[in-house]
Amino acid sequence: MSWTEKNNQLSKTFEFEDFTEAFAFMTRVAFLAEKAEHHPDWSNVYNKVEIKLTTHDADNTVTEKDRKLAKEIDAIKA
Repeated sequence: MSWTEKNNQLSKTFEFEDFTEAFAFMTRVAFLAEKAEHHPDWSNVYNKVEIKLTTHDADNTVTEKDRKLAKEIDAIKA
């Protein structure tokens, strides 16, 4: 599944074997986001992680910053 761009957000839901794998993925994404100084809006329920990206300092629109982080996140899951 690819990222969906809608309502000025990039969004994607990732599914894992269990909660531990989902949480480990979130931890890896947290390090990427902190390094990029670009933090996602996300939620986690058991084995699913939903991520939404938007650039707040660009009037909450999707920018190249979001697209770059999305690619980096996909690389973690691959």
